[in-house]
Amino acid sequence: MVIIGSDHGGFELKEKIKDFLKELGETFEDVGVFSSDSCDYPDIAKEVAIRVAENGYKGILICGTGIGMSIAANKIDGVRCALCHDAYTAEFARRHNNANILAFGGRTTGIEIAKQMVSIFLKTPFDGGRHERRINKISELEAL
Repeated sequence: MVIIGSDHGGFELKEKIKDFLKELGETFEDVGVFSSDSCDYPDIAKEVAIRVAENGYKGILICGTGIGMSIAANKIDGVRCALCHDAYTAEFARRHNNANILAFGGRTTGIEIAKQMVSIFLKTPFDGGRHERRINKISELEAL
């Protein structure tokens, strides 16, 4: 299951990514927004992040730049939201950081790059090994 959400700055790209998720045969839930009317991105980031953290899903967040969404989502315990810009960053967000939410910008990312990142993010496993120790240290930071 993929949980997807955007603010008004990412709405148009989110709709295209939903079509792409259907092409991939992925099950997803769209938690909003449902128009390009102005909204507050932390509200959507919260909805996606809580569902991801509580259920072990993967998530996708899109705002104008992806920055605000990633900052907000990372406030939720158990979330490792990665702001990615290309295939390489999407791959290593999963392989080395075990990211569970992919963030990118609707105003900064073209559809083909976005599709490539989504595909790679969803299919790439976490490498584990020496990276597990580092992920555990990130989790410890949540308790501070």
